[in-house]
Amino acid sequence: TGPLKDMNFSVQEGGGPRILHQFKLEPPAVSFSTSGEKAGIIDIEPRTGILYINGSLDWETKQVHKLQVESLDESGKRVEGPYAVTIYVEDINDNPPEFDQKRYFGVVRQNSRPGKPFMYVRATDRDDPTTPHAQLSYSIFHHFPNPYDEMLFQIDNATGAISPSRKGSYYLDPQKQNTFTLVVSVKDMAGMTINAFTSSVDVIITVKESLWKAPSTIYIKENSTQVHPVNISKVQSNEPGVIYGIFEKEKLPRLPFSISENGDIYVTQPLDREEKDTYTFFVVTKDNTGELVDKPLQIHIIVEDINDNPPVCQQGLTIVEVQENEIGGSNIGTVFATDADQKDTLSSRLQFQIQSQEPEFPTKNLFYIQQDTGILQLTGPSLRKRDSAKYFLKVLVTDSKFETICDVEVHVIDINDQIPIFKSSDYGSITVAEDIPIGSVVLEIEATDGDEPATGSSFIIYQVKEGDPNNTFIIETDPETNRGFLKINKALDFEKMPVYNLVINATNPEPLVEGVQYNSSSLTTLKVFVTNVEEPPVFLKLVYRTEVSEDIPVNTLVMTVEAYDPEGDSVRVSKIVLKEVQGKYAQCVACGKILFLQKSNLLVEDGYVVGWGPATHLQQTAGAFLVLPLRDVNDNYPQIATDYPTFFCHPVSGGDRALIKATDADEQYFYSKFTFSLADEMNAKNNWEISKVNATHAYLSPKHTNFEEKVYDVPIILNDNGKPPLENKVNLKVSICKCSSENSCF
Repeated sequence: TGPLKDMNFSVQEGGGPRILHQFKLEPPAVSFSTSGEKAGIIDIEPRTGILYINGSLDWETKQVHKLQVESLDESGKRVEGPYAVTIYVEDINDNPPEFDQKRYFGVVRQNSRPGKPFMYVRATDRDDPTTPHAQLSYSIFHHFPNPYDEMLFQIDNATGAISPSRKGSYYLDPQKQNTFTLVVSVKDMAGMTINAFTSSVDVIITVKESLWKAPSTIYIKENSTQVHPVNISKVQSNEPGVIYGIFEKEKLPRLPFSISENGDIYVTQPLDREEKDTYTFFVVTKDNTGELVDKPLQIHIIVEDINDNPPVCQQGLTIVEVQENEIGGSNIGTVFATDADQKDTLSSRLQFQIQSQEPEFPTKNLFYIQQDTGILQLTGPSLRKRDSAKYFLKVLVTDSKFETICDVEVHVIDINDQIPIFKSSDYGSITVAEDIPIGSVVLEIEATDGDEPATGSSFIIYQVKEGDPNNTFIIETDPETNRGFLKINKALDFEKMPVYNLVINATNPEPLVEGVQYNSSSLTTLKVFVTNVEEPPVFLKLVYRTEVSEDIPVNTLVMTVEAYDPEGDSVRVSKIVLKEVQGKYAQCVACGKILFLQKSNLLVEDGYVVGWGPATHLQQTAGAFLVLPLRDVNDNYPQIATDYPTFFCHPVSGGDRALIKATDADEQYFYSKFTFSLADEMNAKNNWEISKVNATHAYLSPKHTNFEEKVYDVPIILNDNGKPPLENKVNLKVSICKCSSENSCF
């Protein structure tokens, strides 16, 4: 209820009769009157002022009703008003969506781009488009047939655009299935609620063969004389209005192909097969935004050969070597030639023919060449070097159009039909001392060979065939003179081998020809006497090593050493005893001789070479090294480092502290941890306190500020925690002094 005034009401459509409002009468008014868009069901009760709807409003018929209300007195005259009363009808979802066609038909090409629409469906809803009631969502409910797990088609749920799915783009094939029926559904409420209205429609889709196909391999003859560019093929997209382009698969200085706006492919210049025999590139289509429309097509070009290249000799001069004993029909070599034209075609087929032979002695046609292989053969009896050492051939090489001359030089090679013969079959005897150095030449020997000099047939290899089981001797050949030098290869030993009876043979690296064998002429003998030389004794070890503690008692046995005489005589062997450790020296006694070890101090830093102890036999003496590392003993008391003075500025303030450091002359490998404490004297614990920082440092702090200006003795007990531990009491001098601005004592 309320007084008469302008008012707005929102009323949901449908719902039947209802009371909207009651206006109050203000005297002298006794009744109300209404006019305007009452639609036959909107009115006001004159006496009570009740505004009511006697029926149901329909948003689809009228969305807004505008009325005028006024109050009247007893005579019917207006007292107030007219006032505007506006009724807004609210929409409810009471209309299902409807497709604009009862059935749709569409055509799609094989291999069409996934997601590219080829048709649309459209539905409308009579409800308020500004509300979800008229917001539509499309989907494909099913399609027939459906041979795969995934749909071959997809639809844009907002626009109704139908396109191939990714799988459909790949699998659609009119040869397998050329017609599909799609059941497309549309829901209002944006398809988000279960009580949304749904409609469906059949969409009949025909699949047609793709226009976008790669042409088969294109063949182009090389060196064409046509006017370029020349059309060689054509492609066509499934979609009109696309832009064609070429994408290079391989980077070339210039791709000799182009494509027109209609998809015509051109070769732009003559091609050379010998320069490049195949080309591969892609043709692409794009829309006006630059997006790819179709899958790229691969274009394959093969350049066909024509015979435009002459044969070429693989070598400027082909040299062939023939042994004297080669028989007729033997293959002696091959003439190689190439042709740049296409392999395995008549353009590159080569044929060979001997055009001339120089000299023509002892006869013509000593050689034959196989026409299609270029293999050279002997035609008759074996060649003889005495007739001619070299032959010069001109070989004609032809293809179906061109010809070339190749030069061949045939060298006649001497065969190994002569054996080496020693100038002396017995070189007698020689005497050498057993200590002769390795590599020494003890004898020069010589044999001769009748084959061609400076060849494998005449080079002589000397070897000790018998009498040297341990390869004590070696023979090296002088390549210039063919003489042999007998050398010492291993140390001689009179005690093991006093005499060598050597049998020496001479051979060639090249095998002898059949029917020829080495005999006694290629053998010689030599007797080698070895003389004895006195040798020094030998220690069993070159270096003896033992470790002792630095506090080892005097006259302690350090080790025992042993030696022997190679010639079997007795050797005097001594024990080495630590005689004295004093100051910087350690003395040892060995065989009556005093050996010294000089050290900078008695702490071990490394191993030290003590000296060498002799073993004697007659006038021969041998030596060995004794390495005597000394183990450290914890025998040094810890001390306070005095690198800097300890002081506190007067007057002492709270929180002052001084860093002190402990040191120890012993090897810190064993003692890496010091402990600090105050001695219970000189009132130290009442005046000072000490706190550890790390293994080697601590802080000293005053416990109060009532100190005089003087030097205090602070008794500190240090423990090195060694094995055994050593403890030391140190009186640390601590100055309480007036300080400068830099916090140092005046």
